[in-house]
Amino acid sequence: MSLALSGGQAYAQRCLPGMKGLELRGGLVGGSSGDFYLGSAMSVYSGRANRWVFGAEYLQKNYRYKDISIPRAQFTAEGGYYLNFLSDASKTFFLSIGGSALAGYESVNRGKRLLSDGSRLMANDAFIYGGAVTLEAECYLTDRIVLLAGIRERVLWGSSVSKFATQLGAGVKFIIN
Repeated sequence: MSLALSGGQAYAQRCLPGMKGLELRGGLVGGSSGDFYLGSAMSVYSGRANRWVFGAEYLQKNYRYKDISIPRAQFTAEGGYYLNFLSDASKTFFLSIGGSALAGYESVNRGKRLLSDGSRLMANDAFIYGGAVTLEAECYLTDRIVLLAGIRERVLWGSSVSKFATQLGAGVKFIIN
């Protein structure tokens, strides 16, 4: 009995193949306080703390024109793979790099091309497609709750506004099995 008590702390098994987690994330786009993104995803671990990620995201970036703000909204679906490249011995902290395919729809000024001053927007609503590269840190608070922090660069073709968007964000993951 005393051997079991003095043997140190035992850590639960984490990141086992087949484990799943539900992620909720959000953050800033392009370093501007009015530009943001929100998303959710499902992570499925495949071994060695690597994981498949499938999710959806909403991104809004505003552009100034005279005294008005013109919003660009993107609705995207994601499928990707994240490779763990650094972790501590207790499996509490992980650093991963991921690559994802993205596809979705972009709306500029909620589909209204005519502005209040009579100007006409050249940007159109469009289907968008491309990918993203993500650097993400995970920190286990408990065996079922994980804090996330990450930086991501998205490149999407089909947009009539811009192809690139840098995201800086945080989130929480709940391990569900």
